[in-house]
Amino acid sequence: MADQPIYVTKSFLPPIKEYEAHLKKIWDGGQLTNQGPLLREFEEKVSNYLDVSNIHFVSNGTIALQIALRALDVTGGEVITTPFSYVATTSSILWERCEPVFVDIDPKTLCIDATKIEAAITDNTKAIMAVHVFGNPCDVEAIDVIAKKHNLKVIYDGAHAFGAKYKGKSLLDYGDISTCSFHATKLFHTIEGGAVIVRDAEVSKKIWSFW
Repeated sequence: MADQPIYVTKSFLPPIKEYEAHLKKIWDGGQLTNQGPLLREFEEKVSNYLDVSNIHFVSNGTIALQIALRALDVTGGEVITTPFSYVATTSSILWERCEPVFVDIDPKTLCIDATKIEAAITDNTKAIMAVHVFGNPCDVEAIDVIAKKHNLKVIYDGAHAFGAKYKGKSLLDYGDISTCSFHATKLFHTIEGGAVIVRDAEVSKKIWSFW
């Protein structure tokens, strides 16, 4: 008997007939891009499930982070972030021509240690990009106080936070923008994809203009 591969995760797939029914809708409608009806339906259902507003589905979690930085005008300068994350958290900062500044993590939550953030802030700091690790919430209250004090934008990489709640609301509803990944390895997936969740309606409109 041939050796069988052992996968880190086994992604859920819907019944093939159910999936084919959705494909037939695409074939019948003929709209393959530009905010088609299935995409709008998906965004509405996810928005309702998470109880968040202004959600934008994108191609993956990395581009979601890049869009977040660009939408908040974080171009150049320093972005405080965590060294404990998938490479996309840092690479998105570099792609947007910013400099990542690493702050150590809390050993209990594995999220960025909010008590160490202020010491890393300089005149060139533009934003904080924190990560909710394994669904554990960052210290969102402390980060909010620091951000307001130093006039910084806050982006949460919520790739692990889909469905997680903090104080009765979605963990993705904190910060200026939260992002998530719908990669096949995630708790909730669309095989590939991601989303940008925006607090401010005007920033959300700006993201629409990127299309």
